[in-house]
Amino acid sequence: MNCFLLNSSLGKKLVMSITGCALVLFLLFHMAMNLVALVSADAYNMVCAFLGANWYAVVATVGLAALVVLHFVFAFILTVNNYKARGSQRYAVTVNEPGVEWASKNMLVLGIIVILGLGLHLVHFWSKMMLVELMGSEITQIGEEVVHATDGAAIIAFTFSKWYNVVLYIIWLAALWFHLNHGVWSMFQTAGFANDKWYPRLKCASKLVSTLIVLGFAAVVITFFVCSICGCCADACCSEAAQACTEACCAGHAH
Repeated sequence: MNCFLLNSSLGKKLVMSITGCALVLFLLFHMAMNLVALVSADAYNMVCAFLGANWYAVVATVGLAALVVLHFVFAFILTVNNYKARGSQRYAVTVNEPGVEWASKNMLVLGIIVILGLGLHLVHFWSKMMLVELMGSEITQIGEEVVHATDGAAIIAFTFSKWYNVVLYIIWLAALWFHLNHGVWSMFQTAGFANDKWYPRLKCASKLVSTLIVLGFAAVVITFFVCSICGCCADACCSEAAQACTEACCAGHAH
């Protein structure tokens, strides 16, 4: 089995499919969790506390990191192997083949952008929350203010009150959409669902899943940015202001 997974193109693609499926499920969970911040800051902070530096959350984080590393490493190996297999043909001038999407030819580049965006996300959130708790502290600094490490609503409000963070996240999410749109379909194709009957259905499903994930994340980014512009989050780095933003912009209550 190890030999098959490591030495054959199909085996590598199978690893990509399995790790990709797990990562898509995590993205759906993470997106749904973030949407809680649009309903209630207190409820979102409760989720953050539940998924803080507890042993099960730490184990899940390590497992998730392993999945990301495996997915990226095997993607890089497959790309290099395909590049070598083309030989001198890679220098020839070609046209786009019918049915071959742009994303399918640029999955590695899109993946690198996604990895860079993940690093940015870790700096903005994980380093200020779980990492702080793992280091034995309960407070974290955002801007000039100090909040509890589980006050995720305040950290979201502060992060997305900065226009440049919003731009970077939108670029990241756009790359993620293209990556998922091809990746989800390719995952099922590797599993053998590539016939004429299932092809259009899987293409449609991949677009729906990728769009759902990206729109969910983008809704949080844009909503909190709009709140900051409107003055709802004038002092967004405190939990009271974060909840005021949530109530004013998302629940329809007056600030």
